[in-house]
Amino acid sequence: MIEVLAVLVIPVVGAALLALVGDREHAPAINTATAFATFVAAAVLSLRVATGGPLLVLDRLFFVDAFNVFLVTLTAFVGFTTALFSRPYMRIEQHEGHVTAPRLRLYHGMYQLFLFTMLLALLTNNMGILWVALEAATLTTVLLVSLYRTPASIEAAWKYFVLCGVGIAQALFGTILLYFAAEKVLGIAGGALLWTELDRVKGSLEPTVLSLAFVFLLVGYGTKVGLVPLHSWLPDAHAEGPTPISAVLSGLLLNVALYAVVRCKVLVDGAVATPFARVLMMGFGLASVVVASFLLLRQKDIKRLFAWSSIEHMGIVTFAFGMGGAVANFAALLHMTVHSLTKSAIFFAVGHATQKAGTQMMDGIRGLVVVSPMLGWALALGALAILGMPPFGVFASEFLIVTTAMRDHPWATPFLLLALGVAFAAILSRIQPMVFGESNVARLPHRPAAIPVFVHLALVLMLGLWIPPFLAEWYHRAAALIG
Repeated sequence: MIEVLAVLVIPVVGAALLALVGDREHAPAINTATAFATFVAAAVLSLRVATGGPLLVLDRLFFVDAFNVFLVTLTAFVGFTTALFSRPYMRIEQHEGHVTAPRLRLYHGMYQLFLFTMLLALLTNNMGILWVALEAATLTTVLLVSLYRTPASIEAAWKYFVLCGVGIAQALFGTILLYFAAEKVLGIAGGALLWTELDRVKGSLEPTVLSLAFVFLLVGYGTKVGLVPLHSWLPDAHAEGPTPISAVLSGLLLNVALYAVVRCKVLVDGAVATPFARVLMMGFGLASVVVASFLLLRQKDIKRLFAWSSIEHMGIVTFAFGMGGAVANFAALLHMTVHSLTKSAIFFAVGHATQKAGTQMMDGIRGLVVVSPMLGWALALGALAILGMPPFGVFASEFLIVTTAMRDHPWATPFLLLALGVAFAAILSRIQPMVFGESNVARLPHRPAAIPVFVHLALVLMLGLWIPPFLAEWYHRAAALIG
């Protein structure tokens, strides 16, 4: 119980403290230390679950198993490395006058609160609290996306608020339907919104109500995942907000929203005899992969380019979870991991690159490897990793997903291969001149954060060559829980 409370309490305390002193000189250090403490607590919790099995704490309010503890650890780790990256990044933003002291205090406080909402969504056993946590994540992200208070950032924040607000309302209706179906079986006092209780009696739940509930839940939470055609907020939010927020949006929030969808899919699969949920997830996932890959060709803003790449990769993961089975679920979990690590590393490099060039337009960024070899090679390696080049981990997960599709759903294979090929050409053709072209960028007043970038890329490389036995066992156990 102590480990679960520590994971949730530490970011709340950090948010309260940074709301008071977030504009002081030592605020970035406090932000980083708080995020590191959260990561340590998550690692201890993971060890506890790995050795002792699932946990139910505080009168079944929180539930931890192999599936969500894996995501808790990933969220805490990327939250910590992003806090490391944001130290020099936000100093440069303040140095150039893009953020004032009050907005810096808002940034640091909301960053910790944002981490708390995602961790709460992952750890709660109550489907109602899961909805509340994701709604709170929306509200905190709105404040972060609009941090610069430019017309474009305010428009992006409003679009994000309105679209995700409508989506989360659909998820609320789906949660209510889920409660109505469970109440008939469990009774009013039986914990009709507790996931562990729902999972126990899922075979007795009304199939028609569960199917209808899943439609609303998939549309609602799928909006936050960025699935096509529910995606239009995502490129704007990534492009206009601070780059550290783009990193955690792509690397963390999309995973958390998809986690909610998968938890609901487990219930529907147990209640409905047909592959209803699987077909819906495969359809949304494949549409996201194809549409995003072709729209990559039209992008001129570097952050928008990788925002569309996030839509593509979340589509791949959604498609894999839709296929189901041991191999597809294992590959989906692996892809969630390597995508989070790779995409956040890319945004770290992109953030400093745009600060150097003074623009997010790709035509205005050239020759990074000349002025800053670290940034140039980080962006080049990150792009190769996210495109699925061997021996990076994205290649391993995509290979498993595509070969599983060839075996079980051969009709989908041409669409996947075409989309992956188009995405490869689109991203590589734009990154190459940015890295190796004639230099036109200046040096930064503060040294860029190199450690988070290369730690992430090293982990992605390792997962492409060798998955540690404890991590492989973790994936196998989580894949079995998903079903």
